[in-house]
Amino acid sequence: MKCVIVTGGSRGIGREICLNFAKETDYHILVNYQGNDAAAEETLTQIREAGGTGELLKFNVADSKMTNAVLGNWQEQNPGALVEVIVNNAGITRDGLFMWMSENDWKDVLSISLDGFYNVTNFFIQKLLRNKYGRIINIVSVSGVKGTAGQTNYSAAKAAVIGATKALAQEVAKRKITVNAVAPGFIKTDMTAELNEEELVKMIPANRFGEAKEVADLVSFLASPKAGYITGEVININGGIYS
Repeated sequence: MKCVIVTGGSRGIGREICLNFAKETDYHILVNYQGNDAAAEETLTQIREAGGTGELLKFNVADSKMTNAVLGNWQEQNPGALVEVIVNNAGITRDGLFMWMSENDWKDVLSISLDGFYNVTNFFIQKLLRNKYGRIINIVSVSGVKGTAGQTNYSAAKAAVIGATKALAQEVAKRKITVNAVAPGFIKTDMTAELNEEELVKMIPANRFGEAKEVADLVSFLASPKAGYITGEVININGGIYS
C-alpha cells in the first residue's frame, strides 16, 4: 500500500490537497489533524466520495513524542505500507506587531511549522532513502519569502522551512527524493476569511484571491513522477503579488 501523509489535512488548503490525491492518484491518504474531529471526519467522507481511501491520524505535529507514538503505531499496524509522499501543510498564525508579541505566540507558530516539518519528515526519511523514491512538499507562504508586517513569527517560521527545504533537497537527491516548497499568497480559506478581500485584491495583479484547489493542483504535480527533476525549489503561487 502506497501512501501520502498530509499534515493539517482536515481543512482549507490541506483538505483540497487530500481531495486532489483522492481524485488523481491511487495513494492511500493519511490525514493528520490536531483538534477538529468534525472537520477531519468530513474530509475523510469527501475523500471516499471522490473515490479514494484514507484514514485519520490525530496528533500535534509539534509534539515529537506524540508524533513518533502515533506514526510508530500506524506503521506497526501496517507493516507493508509505504509513505512515498509527505506534505507538510500544518501551520498556525498568531498575528501581531513584534513589540507586543508574547513568547508563546512566537514559539507556538514556529513549533507547528518548523518542528512539525522535522518531526514528521524525520520519522519517514530513512524509509524513503531505503526505497530510493519520495516526494516531500512543504507548504510555506509568501510571508516566508518576502516577510509580512504583523507576521514576524509566521514569516520566520516559513522562511526557516524554506531553508530546510533547500538543504534537505541536496542531501537526498541522489536517491530520487525531491524536496520542494509551495508558497501561496492570498488563498480563499478559513485562515483568510476575516481579511478585507476587497481592499487586498487591489494589490494583486491577478485581481483576485487564489483558490485552494489551485494550490492543490500544484502540489499534485510536484508529488508526481513528472516533477522528478524539480528539487530544492520554492514555487510561488500568489497571482503576481511577489516573485
